[in-house]
Amino acid sequence: MPSWDPDIYERYKTYRDRPALDLLLQIPSDLGPKQIWDLGCGTGEHAALLAARHPEAKAHGLDSSPDMLAAARRRAARVEWIQGDISVFAPDIAPDLIYTNAALQWLPDHQTLFPRLAASLAQGGVLACQMPQSFDQPWHRALRDLAAEGPWRSRLEGIRGVRPVADPSQYYDWLSGLCAEIDIWSTTYLHVLEGDDPVVDWMRGTGLRPYLDALPDSVEREAFLEAYRQTIAAAVPTRADGVTLFPFPRLFIIARR
Repeated sequence: MPSWDPDIYERYKTYRDRPALDLLLQIPSDLGPKQIWDLGCGTGEHAALLAARHPEAKAHGLDSSPDMLAAARRRAARVEWIQGDISVFAPDIAPDLIYTNAALQWLPDHQTLFPRLAASLAQGGVLACQMPQSFDQPWHRALRDLAAEGPWRSRLEGIRGVRPVADPSQYYDWLSGLCAEIDIWSTTYLHVLEGDDPVVDWMRGTGLRPYLDALPDSVEREAFLEAYRQTIAAAVPTRADGVTLFPFPRLFIIARR
């Protein structure tokens, strides 16, 4: 998994929080969970919100990044923070709620992953998931194309970046044999970004991480970043009024067992 810088990730906190909170609002109001897991919890804000919303529940936050978890542990939250890999998630006690925001797009084999997560739920439990639908967006296509060119090509071969999200109907098919209620929808958020190279700054908190990790030489890393800046300036240009419009589609899933 790529390294994560909590400060860079939090730079666009308002925009990153919106889909996470929209997902929280759609969790069934009659759910009274005893076991809550936030998979890919990052800096822990949403696990902390879930723990505060359900004070009778045992809340857990799972993430692969020690830096993100260090930030999470600084919260005054009644949450157990655990370093681990979502791909081998196997809780001892069946969860009543699995919440996962902008994490599962990093993992392969969704046709196996989603049924496994749903099967781990307690009866009546809920899987609440949000994933960016960004694989085919210009900023990710430009990143993959750039990685395949230039002097860094050999070092960037085989980098595992974000993966394509499947068609919504496939998630329905994968979950319908296990879940009695399924709600799936997409939303495109039009982010209004300001400043120099805002899309590159956004990507430095997410999709650029595995590529930068693979370029330990600072000169080569800066050359790669500069080439990416130039490509993005053409693909997602800044408007005459100084803002950059950044349309960002996301997929939401609420599935109840």
